[in-house]
Amino acid sequence: LRDARAASSLVPPVSKGEVFYRKPEETLAFPVHAKTLIDVLDWHTNQQPDRTHVYVYENNGAAVEISYARLQERAKAVAAGLQRETLRAGQSVALMLPTGKDYLFSFFGILMAGGVPVPIYPPARISQIEEHLRRHVKILDNARARILITIPEAKRVARLLQSNLPHLHRLATVEDLSAHEITGGLPSRRPGDIAFLQYTSGSTGDPKGVILTHANLLANIRAMVRRARVTSHDTFVSWLPLYHDMGLIGTWFGSLYIGAQLVLLSPLSFLSKPARWLWAIHRHRGTLTASPNFGYELCRRKITDAELEGLDLSSLRMALNGAEPVSAKTLTEFNQRFARYGLDKSALTPVYGLAEATLGVAIPPPGHPVVIDRVRRDIFMDSGRAETAAAEDVNALQWVGCGYPLHGEQVRIIDATGTEVPERQEGRLELKGPSATTGYFHNPEASRLLFRHDDWLDTGDRGYTADGEVFITGRDKDVIVRGGRNILPYELDEAVGQITGIRKGCVASFGSREEHLETERLVIVAETHETEPTKLARLHRDIVDTTVDILSVPPDDVVLVPPHTIPKTSSGKLRRTTTRQLYEEGRLGHKRTVRWQIARVIAAGIVPRLRAELRRVGSILYSAYARTLFHLLAGLACIAVLLLPTLPWRWRWVRAEARLLARLTGNQISVVGAEQLPRDQAFVLASNHQSYLDSFVLAIAIPIPLRFVAKSELLKNVLVRFPLRRLGTLFVRRFEVQQSAEDAERLVDVTRKGNSLAFFPEGTFHRESGLLPFHMGAFVAAAQAGIPIVPVTIRGTRLLLRDDSWRIYPGAVRVLIGSPLQPKGSDWKAALDLKNATRKAILEHCGEPDLATD
Repeated sequence: LRDARAASSLVPPVSKGEVFYRKPEETLAFPVHAKTLIDVLDWHTNQQPDRTHVYVYENNGAAVEISYARLQERAKAVAAGLQRETLRAGQSVALMLPTGKDYLFSFFGILMAGGVPVPIYPPARISQIEEHLRRHVKILDNARARILITIPEAKRVARLLQSNLPHLHRLATVEDLSAHEITGGLPSRRPGDIAFLQYTSGSTGDPKGVILTHANLLANIRAMVRRARVTSHDTFVSWLPLYHDMGLIGTWFGSLYIGAQLVLLSPLSFLSKPARWLWAIHRHRGTLTASPNFGYELCRRKITDAELEGLDLSSLRMALNGAEPVSAKTLTEFNQRFARYGLDKSALTPVYGLAEATLGVAIPPPGHPVVIDRVRRDIFMDSGRAETAAAEDVNALQWVGCGYPLHGEQVRIIDATGTEVPERQEGRLELKGPSATTGYFHNPEASRLLFRHDDWLDTGDRGYTADGEVFITGRDKDVIVRGGRNILPYELDEAVGQITGIRKGCVASFGSREEHLETERLVIVAETHETEPTKLARLHRDIVDTTVDILSVPPDDVVLVPPHTIPKTSSGKLRRTTTRQLYEEGRLGHKRTVRWQIARVIAAGIVPRLRAELRRVGSILYSAYARTLFHLLAGLACIAVLLLPTLPWRWRWVRAEARLLARLTGNQISVVGAEQLPRDQAFVLASNHQSYLDSFVLAIAIPIPLRFVAKSELLKNVLVRFPLRRLGTLFVRRFEVQQSAEDAERLVDVTRKGNSLAFFPEGTFHRESGLLPFHMGAFVAAAQAGIPIVPVTIRGTRLLLRDDSWRIYPGAVRVLIGSPLQPKGSDWKAALDLKNATRKAILEHCGEPDLATD
């Protein structure tokens, strides 16, 4: 962390010299038919592989150019590394990386490998390391993250996380993962698949993982670029961290989709010298940018005139302001300060969005003037009615318009009874549309509360509409009820932050309820560098006077605390609920040493690790027991198969022993669709192949005698050759029936005599999840014999016993028997049609990606 801070402080500002940008001569098309983010990248790589997609400014101040082809190439290298780590489709991979090229490569690498990215933020303050790690433990535990990708310098912090998370098996860097080549096909992704989990910043409680699918993302991106009229001519300049939705979706994914160029600065670089952001806009002739309100406030207050000499912001057409309450004062004063540097007064654009809606909900069109609605304070606080205030009313509340709902998104304001209210009446804001999440990951209760009114998503925000425009007044949980009046804390926070000696942006007002009181106590917590009693007493009086001026009532308690006491989210928002909890528990301002915090984190990880070790030992003992039992029963089965005189007797014995093995090992095998099996004619059974256990499972699931078809290579194994032959197994050369007329005739002959065949058309199986390409043998045999194919899907055996492993795990197996598929002829086309229909039926139920490349 110290090294990272030191490096950021040495980053030179973006050159004030020659303007540096490259624009296409004409507006480029964009992937309107793409269904996933991977489709978007593939489209641009095919259409314009060498065009620069991103300029990433690194610690030496130089910009690294990344083309679409380079992004795809390096992402595939990361995907190859994840394949070697046996990442399964749908498993979560955490990203704890700073903004940079490795982040870009890793995110798409995880998607290509079939995983689900989980962005988390690196620790910002070493003094709050315990609180940071505990929050991340909650995130990674909820996400069931199996792998964490980070930088070498952060591995020590990552190991502390790992000590509390038994399921976090691997810590890796991008370099670790990129040292391999792809060994197999990459899984396909569908619009409804989870694209990533966006964990809420947790300003009002524990973080929750918002499920965002590819369909959600593309719907929201398309709506935003349509409203903002973004084209490939645009250049987006951003310092926003990529672990936050505004930086990840709004800047990167939006630029990727439309083909606009993106300029990325390090957030640490911006915070240490805010002028770098503005000079990057100047140098690249940036047309779009975005920041929470505090970013604009930081530029307004911290940048000196000397740093701005020669600056030209005239290229900027939209500077989005969102992700936290938008201050009318900041908008006005930022415009006044930077108008002399070419900033168009209509460029500053307040917007509204939230992670549960993917990102954007309301955005004004370009050139729309900022609307600051001045309303009567007394009426608004008493009834929530936003009645326009007189021009001379100095106590008026000011709310900033955030534009109009995006195309396809619906917004409504409701009261406490769930009834929609008219314009200019404040209430709770709800929305619905294609961008809305389906819920929170592994959190059914929170998901239920999210959709408490049918299919309307409860944002948790309060606001009103006027002339169709959305005005946000605050979070519902933040409202303080005092003497029957609703007090919104944001204006009070801002006013107290203006007091000399109080740290601006570091004030938290909240209501604290006590059991013996019928109303909430108004508490104000403010950070200050002052330590002298007389100066602290003065600040206390100033805060009380300011509160009385605004609310006409004094606060019940004022708490002055040292800097960095008030918890904040990764995007800089106050964590008001956590601050209130610390206050009520008497722990506000009680800081422990870093060593003590780390010791507590390590101690907290001992119990989970001990449990994990006990589970590991138990798993080893179970595996040894299951393998011993398997070998004993297999030996008995071989003897019985060799001695019993008829094939039906032999199969009954094998089926009984397979059932006994499942019962003694505690594995449940359920069968669905047994009634689909033809009883009056022979058929060909075609099943997916996941494990060595599949034949035993089919022996239990299928009550009709079957003759399995196997590769002739098995004849070389003396131990299995005779038992398999006694069970009626048919051996074919290399399993490709069309290459051996003799084998084909033999199989057709067997079926015509009334024998049903069982095939695994994949021919083999891998450790990794996914349905491999099918060989044609089973389908040629069925077509030529004129008998149906019965598609069978096995789920669960890959988890019980994986390829290249003899470790056996307990679990549940499910066998789904599909409807018989009749051949429509006896030629090659009929066999091909059977194969495609069988593959489709199995893919619908196997829960694994399609790895076919033909």
